[in-house]
Amino acid sequence: MNEIIFRAMGSEIFCAVDSERASVKERLERVPAMFEAWEKSLSRFRADSELSQLNSRSGENVRVSETLWRVLQVAQRAELWSDGLVTPLILNALEAAGYARMFAEIQTYEGARVFDTCAPRIANTMARWEMNPTTHSVCVEGGARLDLGGVAKGWAAEQTARYLGELGATLVDAGGDMVMTAPPAEGAWHIGIENPFAPDDDDVPTLQIARGAVATSGRDFRKWTRDGKPAHHLIDPRSGLPAVTDVLTATVIAPTIFQAEVAAKVALLLGSVNGLAWLEARELAARLILEDGKILTSAQMENFLV
Repeated sequence: MNEIIFRAMGSEIFCAVDSERASVKERLERVPAMFEAWEKSLSRFRADSELSQLNSRSGENVRVSETLWRVLQVAQRAELWSDGLVTPLILNALEAAGYARMFAEIQTYEGARVFDTCAPRIANTMARWEMNPTTHSVCVEGGARLDLGGVAKGWAAEQTARYLGELGATLVDAGGDMVMTAPPAEGAWHIGIENPFAPDDDDVPTLQIARGAVATSGRDFRKWTRDGKPAHHLIDPRSGLPAVTDVLTATVIAPTIFQAEVAAKVALLLGSVNGLAWLEARELAARLILEDGKILTSAQMENFLV
């Protein structure tokens, strides 16, 4: 097994390839540079990124690169599949809630009271975005700006898994967005699911997955206070505010990282009752940890628990 660990996109990135071929190490060493190139295009935290330049040109048709175009296509699919719950049109609300800088810089950030001003920005019916496949251009209107967040990380994990997977069974973990291309020699990948109420507990449930994807969406880590009020990075577009939900973390297993990442976020935003029903209707395996410590699982989850 060959592995590499590095930091990118504000997260720890882990890649493992179950192969001893000489070319595997060479490919693994190229992966950090791949993520750096993607960040230059997709990061909202870099003023000179392509995404930031697009966000600065509200109302204009802006021709974009192939990388940004492909990730925006994923974001558009996520918006459609989630009935608008997972949308990139949340950057104004994220910044208003206090997430204007990299997470490490804002954990203790306190600033002006803005909770009562961010909702109208999202609720504005003029806020919309369109993609023109003929000109490969994007137009964001109504003063809205885009954040690609988890969509970009999931896409990057998938691209990396495909690149490394040509040489052997591969697992890529991009800050909780995990892609497995094929089973390793031992038959399956084994993944532990941590409980935020017992982070030091070594006896955690273990998932056994041959191939597919796993994603966890949670408000237990990226959280902070703003004017003494709790806030987190998961914006509910219906209110324009950090989501009010009884779900603390949602872990979903799906055939693709797109499905897993979007479904985990939808489940958290909808809350335990409606979220679990949404997952069951789509026959997705999921584990929800609630605010009170209670754990709910979908029927399909039993197929993956060791």
